[in-house]
Amino acid sequence: MPTHDAPERPEAGVSETWEGVATAPFDRDLELAVIEGNAIHRLVFPCRRILDGWMKSESAERIVVQPTHWRAWMK
Repeated sequence: MPTHDAPERPEAGVSETWEGVATAPFDRDLELAVIEGNAIHRLVFPCRRILDGWMKSESAERIVVQPTHWRAWMK
């Protein structure tokens, strides 16, 4: 049984590799990485890219972030 700290296994065909934010798709849930100060943080909720920025996938609430990287959100 996995522990809470164990990483989840990716879905079939989903990469664990971070991609540059310029290549983020508009039509799926994404995990974002942002830089705050000297640290890189992952957002703890799924996001979707929209024409003028980003929103929380579950609530459609617009969020003001400047992510540097993305990868597929793993459920």
